[in-house]
Amino acid sequence: MTDLTRLTIAQAREKLRAKEITAVELTDSYLAAIDAANPALNAYVAVTHDKARDMARASDARLAEGQGGALEGIPLGIKDLFATEGVHTQACSHVLDGFKPRYESTVSANLWADGAVMLGKLNMDEFAMGSSNETSYYGPVINPWRAESSNRQLVPGGSSGGSAAAVSAFLCSGATATDTGGSIRQPAAFTGTVGIKPTYGRCSRWGIAAFASSLDQAGPIARDVRDAAILLKSMASVDKKDTTSVDRPVPDYEAAIGRSLKGMKIGIPREYRVDGTPQEIEDLWRKGIDWLREAGAEIVDISLPHTKYALPAYYIVAPAEASSNLARYDGVRYGLRVPGKDIVDMYEKTRAAGFGREVKRRVMIGTYVLSAGYYDAYYLQAQKVRTLIKKDFEDVFAAGVDAILTPATPSAAFGIADEEMNADPVKMYLNDIFTVTVNMAGLPGIAVPGGLDANGLPLGLQLIGRPFDEETLFQTAHVIEQAAGTFQPPKWW
Repeated sequence: MTDLTRLTIAQAREKLRAKEITAVELTDSYLAAIDAANPALNAYVAVTHDKARDMARASDARLAEGQGGALEGIPLGIKDLFATEGVHTQACSHVLDGFKPRYESTVSANLWADGAVMLGKLNMDEFAMGSSNETSYYGPVINPWRAESSNRQLVPGGSSGGSAAAVSAFLCSGATATDTGGSIRQPAAFTGTVGIKPTYGRCSRWGIAAFASSLDQAGPIARDVRDAAILLKSMASVDKKDTTSVDRPVPDYEAAIGRSLKGMKIGIPREYRVDGTPQEIEDLWRKGIDWLREAGAEIVDISLPHTKYALPAYYIVAPAEASSNLARYDGVRYGLRVPGKDIVDMYEKTRAAGFGREVKRRVMIGTYVLSAGYYDAYYLQAQKVRTLIKKDFEDVFAAGVDAILTPATPSAAFGIADEEMNADPVKMYLNDIFTVTVNMAGLPGIAVPGGLDANGLPLGLQLIGRPFDEETLFQTAHVIEQAAGTFQPPKWW
């Protein structure tokens, strides 16, 4: 039998329905692949062998009766930010040591209701704070990709690095992820996978450990555009437990794939031509423009004048919300507790021991910008800038632009423990330069592989859409995928 882990979700779905394979066979193939590869890649922080096989057996029983759901028998990995009932859920932080929730996140519950199988919990940057997956309490995730003729270990991007690495290395059919400033799209670009951050409110945030509540949004990482569309259809829903989720019908995203681009307008923002952008990123962008033009789209130059303020505004808003959200981790009710001489001492010792360096840095920044005397100067100003960024996009879409094409990242994947990156947090934060505007404006954005760089590493293109118009993104991304092809890392692990 061919390696079942190489099947896309769409292919596996057909074979399961036709009874050519069973869910147990498919699940066992993935579990064997995880057991063999995870010591090298560190993509999973918990593997749920028994639960996966139980869920697969239940799927086979439903398929035998012709009652399979939309994802019946499809094995998925779940980012450690999503609460999974009775299973390790720690946001890859020491402060949540041993925490196993008694409830299920809405997004993962939606997936199980559609018949998906849980393989385990995926590594990530601690509390989703990072662009390289090096801040995890469980150590860095290793990118399955390597530069040609090099054994240097590369980062998979962050914070959803475990999700992207597991999908790229065939350790799950697809994965859940979250995106606060690029945490789905940047890892997808670094690993040759497809990742979509849907419109804010498209997926429920209930049961997902909060980083920055006005920016966080769940979405899938998958092997190709069709698989991403299949996953998002199941993940998206309104939820009375999350008042920021939006009560709109969830379209059949898969149906948008293959539609013509004729008559569509694609905007190219001049502000995304950043000084110092490598030539190969410029060349990739030009190639993407040519592909869309050849497919019948009209290419128009646009301006998003407040783009240059997006990154500094983001790094005020996100830490401010993080400092507020992370106040609940105090050692009293759950997770790590370090004894102290009194309750305040216990709080301080628990938080000092429980949080990693990057989380502490962002909590400190957030507390500072929210403090008396600085609130107006920083946080209030950042929120005003955010309104202007949102208006830039509204003006462009009002002028008839259907989607915007940009690079996904300013470079290919860089090395683990890269001295330059780790010595300068600002240089690390600049990895989000093309992605944060989308979160600040609450828009949908998709990263799709566009090609390989001179060293054979994947590079991604990003498409940004109108609110709740993910269909156009899938439609357009599929055209890029058809032109660029899909990419797999040469196996070394």
